[in-house]
Amino acid sequence: MFHFYALSKVSVLFTMVLIFTYFFYCLTGFCDSAPRTLYSHQGSDADYDILDDHRRILGDLRPPARLLHDASPQRNLTVSADAERMDSPGPPSERTPDTEKDGMPVSNTFGLKRFPQAIIIGVKKGGTRALLEFLRIHPDVRAVGAEPHFFDRFYDKGLEWYRNLMPRTLDGQVTMEKTPSYFVTKEAPGRICTMNCQTKLIVVVRDPVTRAVSDYTQTLSKNPGLPSFQSLALKNSSTGLIDTTWSAVRIGLYAKHLENWLQYFPLSHFLFVSGERLVSDPAGEMGRVQDFLGLKRVVSNKHFYFNQTKGFPCLKKPEGSSRPRCLGKSKGRPHPQIPTEVLQRLRDFYKPFNHRFYQLSGQDFGWD
Repeated sequence: MFHFYALSKVSVLFTMVLIFTYFFYCLTGFCDSAPRTLYSHQGSDADYDILDDHRRILGDLRPPARLLHDASPQRNLTVSADAERMDSPGPPSERTPDTEKDGMPVSNTFGLKRFPQAIIIGVKKGGTRALLEFLRIHPDVRAVGAEPHFFDRFYDKGLEWYRNLMPRTLDGQVTMEKTPSYFVTKEAPGRICTMNCQTKLIVVVRDPVTRAVSDYTQTLSKNPGLPSFQSLALKNSSTGLIDTTWSAVRIGLYAKHLENWLQYFPLSHFLFVSGERLVSDPAGEMGRVQDFLGLKRVVSNKHFYFNQTKGFPCLKKPEGSSRPRCLGKSKGRPHPQIPTEVLQRLRDFYKPFNHRFYQLSGQDFGWD
C-alpha cells in the first residue's frame, strides 16, 4: 500500500513538472515558433490542403499581370527576386515564380533572382562555352547553364519569364548568361538596353576564317550530306565572290554587328575576349574578364592544364572529383581540309572588315 502511495506521488510530481515546463516555454514564445499539425490552422476541417494555402498566399503577393507578361517593359527595369537555375525555358505558368509585392522582391535565405548584370553575347564558335565554364569556377559568379535565347527567340514571353531562368545570387555575386546569337541579332541590343542599359557585354571573337570553318565543321557533324565548304562560301567558284548570305560567313563580319550594338551601348560596356588567347593563355584572358566584372582575381593558372588531344585548356580536377573537367566531345573537333585558295579568298574578303573592327573595338587581334 505504501509502495502504491509513493508511486502516485511521484506521478503527480512528474505531471506537475511537465505542465510547469510547458507554460514556461509558452510564456517565452517558444510555442508560437513550434511546427503545427496539418489541420491546426483550419481547426478540425479534414478537407484543408496546405498547398491551397500556399497558392492563396502566392496569389495575394503576385504582381499585376502587366508586370509579369509585358514584352515591351520600361527601359532600365532592374527589379529583382529569388533565384535558382531553372531546368527548361518553359512559360511562367509551368513553374512557381518568386513573386513580389509593390515592386519589392520577395526573398528567401538563398538570395535574390536578378536580371543578369553581364551577358556573353557572342560569337558562335568563338569560345563562349569555354569562357563561361572557366568563369563558373569563381565563387561570385552564378550563370544559367543552357542558352536562354530570350532576346532573339523568346522575347514575347516577357522579362518575368526571363528572370525566372536566372540562378539565385547573394549580394556581391554576379548573375550571367550566355547566348552567342545575340551579337548577330539586330533587335538584341535595343531589347537588352530596355532591360538595363548598364548591362556589361562580353564578346569572344576569333579569326573569322577559322571561325567559319569551325562553324561548318559543327554543322557537318550533324548533317553529313552538307555540300562542301567552298560551294557554300563562294557564290561562283570562277569569280571567287564570297556569299555573305551564308551564316557561317556573315557572323564573321564583326564590325557590322558591333556598329549596331554601339547605337545602344558605349564602348566602355564591352569586353572583347580573344578566342585565340583564351586557348594559349586562359589565365591571362580570365584576369581581364574578372577585372571587367569587378571581381577579385580568383581564376588563375593553377586552375588550368593544356589537353594535347583536344588542343585547348581544361580545368584541373576539382576537389572531390575523380577526373579533370574538359568541354564535351563537340569541342575540339578536327576540321576538314579546305583548299588553300578558298581560305585565302576569305582572308582577303575579311581584311577590311577586320581592320574596321580593330578601330571600333580599340584592339588589334592580329588576324591579318
